[in-house]
Amino acid sequence: MKILVVGNGGREHALVWKLKQSERVEKIYVAPGNAGTADLAENIEIEATDIDRLIKFCKEEKIDLTVVGPEAPLVVGIVDAFEAEGLKVFGPNKAAAQLEGSKVFSKDFMKKYDIPTAKYESFADAKEAIDYIKKEGAPIVVKAEGLAAGKGVIVAQNVDEAVRAVEEIMVNEKFGEAGERIVVEEFLAGEEATVLAFTDGETIVPMIPSQDHKPAYDGDKGPNTGGMGAYAPAPIATEELMAKVYEEILVPTIEGLKKEGITFKGVLYSGLMIVDGEVKVIEYNVRFGDPEAEVVLPLLKNDLVDIIEAIIEDRLEDVGIEWLNQTSVCVIMASGGYPVAYEKGKEISGIKEAEAEDIIVFQAGTDFKDDKLVTAGGRVLGVTALGNGYQATIDRAYEGVKKIDFADAHYRTDIGAKAIK
Repeated sequence: MKILVVGNGGREHALVWKLKQSERVEKIYVAPGNAGTADLAENIEIEATDIDRLIKFCKEEKIDLTVVGPEAPLVVGIVDAFEAEGLKVFGPNKAAAQLEGSKVFSKDFMKKYDIPTAKYESFADAKEAIDYIKKEGAPIVVKAEGLAAGKGVIVAQNVDEAVRAVEEIMVNEKFGEAGERIVVEEFLAGEEATVLAFTDGETIVPMIPSQDHKPAYDGDKGPNTGGMGAYAPAPIATEELMAKVYEEILVPTIEGLKKEGITFKGVLYSGLMIVDGEVKVIEYNVRFGDPEAEVVLPLLKNDLVDIIEAIIEDRLEDVGIEWLNQTSVCVIMASGGYPVAYEKGKEISGIKEAEAEDIIVFQAGTDFKDDKLVTAGGRVLGVTALGNGYQATIDRAYEGVKKIDFADAHYRTDIGAKAIK
């Protein structure tokens, strides 16, 4: 079969890498892809949100299945548009994608269906938001309502910082339309975890739990990013806790959507905060996380095509999903200055030397310039190692990182440290 993967990040490289292992796959295209996907598939110069051109391409090339990686095309309704044209596509529809596309929708939804989350208020007026912050005090969390590439959440340690965040988002329009409304919520002190789940709208199959590292610097310091690394499985998500997540979060989410007349089919991402054994939802995403995909997909034993088709055809309950009994660690190598200002076009060397039997280098912000591999984004590479035991796997990942070089490369040195602790 012929497959189109939509997107151009590390997650999409991981999806292509996994899909290519299927004996059923004859050819993979990626729109628009990156230098890493070009090694495994054929990149097509069509942007992920150019739905009309993507549909035209799928019809001309007789694509059997389209797999949507990033959130932006899902939120604008790529699945609805493809289905209207009779094209097979993997991902939630526009109504379901509101869970990620609108933080106000998702918080109101959680409140309505008693899904545990932080106390919050939403605002369309900056002055009202600032008055509320001054009343509540800090630390406090300020979130742009819409999509902001993982950077629209500010954890403010004091009131002045929170006020500045409101002004940046609502007055200075740092995230454009995504900041027309904001959510201000209580700060939860605990440990984060991510639980991804496959679902066809009836059956829900949680994946191996993982833990992302959002802040830019060691010790969870600095501004939030799209993610500086991840590991799986996350030991904080015990069997007992996973049972709670299933019963108190995943099932009520899918059932609540059904009551709203919405069927969710695809990958549901629950970003969780664990406080004294209790679990609360920080955020929903409606697709594989990035970098979580880079640690979870390498542990999946099944043919991903089989799972995707079962979800589309409402028969996920027939698929027995299995996982490798190993650990997986991904360290993100970013451009110096990320997530604020950074330069592109720095030559990258050492990837072939880094890649070994148990190390995969997933490319994210990369491109070719004058036949040289160069940086083309904030998060450049995800160096993923597989192994037995956390320390050994962490060591392997960093061995890989040290073999790769580009000017001003920045990475955290403590990815996975919490697993050992």
